[in-house]
Amino acid sequence: MVPFKSLIQVDKTLSTPVFVQLSNQLGHLIRQGTLAPGQRLPGTRQLAELLELNRQTIVSAYEEGLAQGWLESRSGSGTYVADHFPDIKPQGLEVTSAGQSAINSLSSGSRPANEQPGYAFESVDFLVRPVLTNQAGLRLDDGFPDIRLAPMEELSRAYRSYFRWGNPQQHFGYSDTKGHSLLREQLSTYLNETRGLQTTPDNVLITRGSIMGLHLASQVLLRPGDVVVVGETTWAGATMNFRKTGATVLTVPVDQYGLQVDALEAICQTQRIRMVFVTPHHHYPTTVTLRADRRIKLLQLAEQYGFAILEDDYDYDFHYLSRPILPLASADRRGMVVYVGSLTKSVAPAFRVGYVVAPVALIDELARHRRIIDRQGDPMLEFAIGQLFKTGDMKRHFRKTLRAYHARRDHFCDLLASELPGVIQFNKPDGGLAVWASFDPAIDMELLAQRAGHNGLYLSNGLFHNPPGQRLNSTRLGFASSSEEELERSVAVLKKVIQQAYLVSPPSNAETTQKPSNKSNERK
Repeated sequence: MVPFKSLIQVDKTLSTPVFVQLSNQLGHLIRQGTLAPGQRLPGTRQLAELLELNRQTIVSAYEEGLAQGWLESRSGSGTYVADHFPDIKPQGLEVTSAGQSAINSLSSGSRPANEQPGYAFESVDFLVRPVLTNQAGLRLDDGFPDIRLAPMEELSRAYRSYFRWGNPQQHFGYSDTKGHSLLREQLSTYLNETRGLQTTPDNVLITRGSIMGLHLASQVLLRPGDVVVVGETTWAGATMNFRKTGATVLTVPVDQYGLQVDALEAICQTQRIRMVFVTPHHHYPTTVTLRADRRIKLLQLAEQYGFAILEDDYDYDFHYLSRPILPLASADRRGMVVYVGSLTKSVAPAFRVGYVVAPVALIDELARHRRIIDRQGDPMLEFAIGQLFKTGDMKRHFRKTLRAYHARRDHFCDLLASELPGVIQFNKPDGGLAVWASFDPAIDMELLAQRAGHNGLYLSNGLFHNPPGQRLNSTRLGFASSSEEELERSVAVLKKVIQQAYLVSPPSNAETTQKPSNKSNERK
């Protein structure tokens, strides 16, 4: 006899109807082998008495089981477990050797089935990386924009206009995988005007942020065994994509003038390179700008050795010295550069709008690959952003935030130099949204970040910026997302934490820690 009274428990306080709870539990007993195929179930009156439920509830539960295929009714005989199920052993399980480790893990009780699957799969260690989020309270983040400055009113109006525009059948159906035509047209014009590119809308693919553009480019251009060259310090999001394709990632040093192109040339002379990844405008994470002569030589090497240049221009719109240095793509005459950008740093990270600019043939292939992971983007958001470009609201937003971030950069650098002399070394960045700061070697960065968090200040410990075998003791301190008053409070907390932790003893007569601006690193 099956002890139904002890095996089945219903909770009348739940929103799930009692008959559904009962049907689900009967199905569970069948799946685990407690109820065998062809086994007769108690009559509805008998089970109702056992469970102290209304008989109609049991009738409904049996009907649900019949509908789900767990049960079958035999005329004049009663209700049975369907006999088409295979025999299931309630305890013990014979499995192949390939699945034994997974079964052992489950049977040991270490992980429930909703956490650990019963089959093997490969977990890739290099994909494990903390997720960056906009922290509440004080923060010196990776270099996020101030969402409070985003053109929300203008964007809201543009969203509303979407519902009044065009043919509804076309408007709310499937759209072009390459992105909304309005945004592609407006971006093509904007990039040509501001970055010296020579594009048409056919050269533009809209993506969900720059990371999707990097992923698609990696999938299309790289094969196992291909060689990709990156800076010794670089963005992990890019290298993860390269390594996932099976490519080999090599590094070259980065100095105050950017990627050392001579070191790249030395690699080209010994082996075939498929791709070079660069962030030349403001190198990530150090913020340095790739010098003009190195830019020219990099393009020459690409033409000579036939490798693609994947240029990530993640914060082009924020440059504080003068007119921004034009991207490599503006001087590309042989179609060697795949140019990737994003509006997430310009507006807000939640607005996942990025783009890839490349020759038409590559854009077409990227769009085909994009279709199998994301049929299309967000037409409403893309239309709204396109409208902001068309009306000039986006350009006004860029000008407003550029002035605000410029002032915040200057104020923040002054605070670091005056409040933390001898503790932090940095160059005032020509652009971007963060300062690359190197801390005194005596400071434990991991402990510093933890103690800052306990005092209400978020900052990264910077450990993921360390090249293998090196300890930079550096991190990015984002200033753009905080007001000047918030920056003052943030630096005060940072100073307090350093002093209280006795991590360092600041020099009594320390000179300013801000490095002098290197004129040769300015625009040429």
